[in-house]
Amino acid sequence: MTGIIILDKPKNITSFGAVARVRRICSEKKCGHTGTLDPMATGVMTVMLGNTTRFTELLPSHDKAYVASFRLGTITDTLDITGTVLETRQVNSTADDVEAALKCFEGEISQLPPMYSAVSVNGQRLYELARKGIEVERKPRSVTVYSIEMLSRSEESGEYEIAVECSSGTYIRTLIADLGEKLGCGAVLTELRRTKANGFSIENAVTLEQLEAAANDGTLDSIVTPIDRALEGYPVIRVSAAQAKRFSNGGELDLQRLKYPRMLGLFRIYDPENNFIGLGEIGTGDSLGVKRVYKGE
Repeated sequence: MTGIIILDKPKNITSFGAVARVRRICSEKKCGHTGTLDPMATGVMTVMLGNTTRFTELLPSHDKAYVASFRLGTITDTLDITGTVLETRQVNSTADDVEAALKCFEGEISQLPPMYSAVSVNGQRLYELARKGIEVERKPRSVTVYSIEMLSRSEESGEYEIAVECSSGTYIRTLIADLGEKLGCGAVLTELRRTKANGFSIENAVTLEQLEAAANDGTLDSIVTPIDRALEGYPVIRVSAAQAKRFSNGGELDLQRLKYPRMLGLFRIYDPENNFIGLGEIGTGDSLGVKRVYKGE
């Protein structure tokens, strides 16, 4: 089976575990996802099936959107509510203070990856080191927060809910922890739901239970999204049957024999029957080179 499953990942399961469930349900050995979600987090996870896994790093959109809940006055080792409480502080910030502070995190910001994360340092995952009580030096990363919107606020309880749109690599746990430090009272993430990833929204997603039901009643194909749907950010070039065969076999195509937008970069390539056959790349030369060939079978 080839294509994409837009999964609504359930709570209290790792991303690896969620992909393993999809692999079993779809009877497809080759599966991968495009972005880790913590076990406590739910929401959109883009799962690549079969030969679509070769396109993972070429997806044009890696931006994400989340709905996050947090509580002021608490600091944990994991930066979320599942961790060990390290400190509690008095909260003097008003709801207006919180909203004003949040605006300071919009735009390009620097984040230090949390120790409890899947980032690798010297070949080891940070979370593996953290579980052993080892903390290592990490380099800050630049990420972009496009917008932060307050969805609900309770000054009395110190609990808030926000919607965040951001670039790939943004840690919402770190964003909340940094907000807490800015306010001086600390803060901890209590709920996280990813609502958008790779151009797909939560409305496109299916649960593991829905996926299992579709497999049982033979309608699984209706849930699988074609890979070119995720590549719609790239322009299209249509080729002849002979050119499609050459391209699929790894051969470059002469630009003089193609109708194409006069621009460089990656393109979706389709045969005369409008079947997607792969991604091609036009550089500074005179040919359309093969970037990735798609084998749907």
